[in-house]
Amino acid sequence: MNLFQFFLYLCTVNYCKGGFNRSANRNLNEVKTTSYNLQKQKQTNINIMKVYQTNEIRNIALIGGAKSGKTTLAEAMAFEGGVVSRRGTIDDKNTISDYREIELDRKNSVVASLLYAEYSGKKINIIDCPGMADYAGEMVSALSIVEAAAIVVNAQAGAEAGTDLAWRYTKKGSVPAMFVINQLDGEKANFEDALKQLQENYSDNITVCQYPVNVGSGFDAVIDLVLNKMLKFPKGGGKFETVDIPDAEKDRAEKYRKHLVEASAAGADDLMEKYFETEDLTIDEMRRGIKLCMASRGMFPVMCVVGKEAQGVARLLEFIGNNVIAPNEGKARKTTDDKDIAVNAAEPFSAFIFKSSLEQHLGEMSYMKIVTGEVTESMDVVNSVNGGKERISQMFAVAGKNRAKIEKAVAGDIIATIKLKDVKTNQTLTSPKNTNIVFEKITFPEPIFSTAIKAVNSSDDEKLGMLLNTMSAADPTLLVGYSRELKQLILQGMGEFHINTVKWYLNNLHKLQVDLFAPKIPYRETITKNAEAMYRHKKQSGGAGQFGEVHMLIEPYYDGMANQTKYPIRGTETHDLSWGGKLVFNNCIVGGAIDARFQPAILKGIMEKMEEGPLTGSYARDIVVNIYDGKMHDVDSNEMAFKLAGRNAFREGFKNAGPKILEPIYDVEVMVPADRMGDVMTDLQGRRAVVMGMDSDGGFQIIKAKVPLAEMNRYSTALSSITSGRGSYGMKFAEYTQVPADVQTALLKAYEAEQKDDE
Repeated sequence: MNLFQFFLYLCTVNYCKGGFNRSANRNLNEVKTTSYNLQKQKQTNINIMKVYQTNEIRNIALIGGAKSGKTTLAEAMAFEGGVVSRRGTIDDKNTISDYREIELDRKNSVVASLLYAEYSGKKINIIDCPGMADYAGEMVSALSIVEAAAIVVNAQAGAEAGTDLAWRYTKKGSVPAMFVINQLDGEKANFEDALKQLQENYSDNITVCQYPVNVGSGFDAVIDLVLNKMLKFPKGGGKFETVDIPDAEKDRAEKYRKHLVEASAAGADDLMEKYFETEDLTIDEMRRGIKLCMASRGMFPVMCVVGKEAQGVARLLEFIGNNVIAPNEGKARKTTDDKDIAVNAAEPFSAFIFKSSLEQHLGEMSYMKIVTGEVTESMDVVNSVNGGKERISQMFAVAGKNRAKIEKAVAGDIIATIKLKDVKTNQTLTSPKNTNIVFEKITFPEPIFSTAIKAVNSSDDEKLGMLLNTMSAADPTLLVGYSRELKQLILQGMGEFHINTVKWYLNNLHKLQVDLFAPKIPYRETITKNAEAMYRHKKQSGGAGQFGEVHMLIEPYYDGMANQTKYPIRGTETHDLSWGGKLVFNNCIVGGAIDARFQPAILKGIMEKMEEGPLTGSYARDIVVNIYDGKMHDVDSNEMAFKLAGRNAFREGFKNAGPKILEPIYDVEVMVPADRMGDVMTDLQGRRAVVMGMDSDGGFQIIKAKVPLAEMNRYSTALSSITSGRGSYGMKFAEYTQVPADVQTALLKAYEAEQKDDE
């Protein structure tokens, strides 16, 4: 047997041996495969999130001051709700809520983050909102789709600027609210002082449901007035211990509980009858009363936590599950045709897009609240605002930077999806059979801070415009547009911090360097008396020349004036100017001094000069022009000659007609704490403000004034400084009025110097 034959022999033997065991091995492999598949299926089932029904869903926004601990509390809620296995911290930069680069860099929230917790058979959707007024749009968006707000208060600081802002927006939107007093383990924590401030500043109906036993570094227990027990909390969260109220606390607890029971009884007639009979309610009756009173804003419960140690957080989740209304128990959503659509899973699908954002590695993410019906993966829907057809490719239950894929969600839930083709904030998605529903848009606060912006390198201008438009689409409180009048790209936002956030994104994420500077003021120019002027345009250049002579009388226009002049009017054109005001153009030519075909050219020349006024280059307005005489040449007269003659005659006449510069005046409402009223008034007077009236709202004073726009640059920063962040304001265009003589002189000199620099 040679070597080759021996090799064939070995192969044959091995094959035969394998044949004996092939059937057994196949069976063993099938068992292993089946076991693996069962294991995999079991694992998959664990990861697939339960589909929560509408009555099992609670939606709440965490709002309040920038240092109240909202993000830390949200982290603790996600931990107690089983969404994360380990709590992150702001200092370690590993919270699921503040995960964006700018938030890690600044250590505070810039964008509202959606999270959730699963607790006691309920899904609690939580929106962690920034606390600074500059990002108020994020809070307004969140409050538009939740059934309640939790206003988080720092026990060491009490009512702050962010608390004021949060309260005002819940009040404006009639959103049920509760107060969560946080950081009770702080050295300067004072529950009673914080409670007193809240009740004095906001409402007598702020009602204690819990109070702390031992405020300060040793904090670990509260008296829970609903359960009528003392709750002891371990540090780090977890199950709390329920014990009887100590004798030392019984009197205080009875005082608070009596008030809570009475307030709860006001929720329903049968509860009030029971209260009158027994002066007490059961736990379930109190819960029903609190729920009803909260929903009508007749009660604002107070709960106690230490978010950093997750103390009291489990009880807070339990309280939310028991006492916050489900989505189908809340207010119906208005449509653009004034219909009310209640949250109802039995109706065809509809959803409202309340927020959109650009997420790394995912692209544009759209956040929606499902109003009616249910939505499933791969479902075809319609954007009822623009008629566009969309497909829901993937859906997520969002927990900050973590996203759990889901296959189905029902009415009342808040979810996110990606890869929609043309869907923006404030739009409506519906089933193809339900496209007549368009939900009312969120009314976002108007921007109050404006800046001009340009790229340091002019070659980046196009890129800058594209990036700003993308940011504006994601943030409706950020407006961008090129002003043809001012010849500047104008960026508007909610304050200097807001604008600096945009600059941070441009510099750090997009590596685009930009300059920010004060925008020009859109002044207007007009006249105060009559003046006559003439101009002859004559040019000879070898061949055909140019000749045109125009005589005109210009007059100031005012509403209601009779269209008459000392010259006979043969034709009148009245032009409503796009920048405001009017131009009345009268043809008073007799005897054919200027042919009628040259009148449009004269008007065109005048209009060109009105777009670049003679005094400062600003738009001119409210002028009557009478063309009463002139000369023309049979050969050399043409449209260009008369356009130039009309333009220059208008310029000369304007300068002799008592020209005045008008400035934009805004109606400004400033809300300030009463103790800062004098300082704010002094500052406004220095800004040439005319105070029109005053009003009050709780512990705040409202100043109503007319202020020149030129004096409002960086006012948000100044007001914040004067009032320690507690002042706020809004402004709306009112009118144009003449500037004072000294201001006009300064403007004329500045324009003259600018013109010389350009030469």
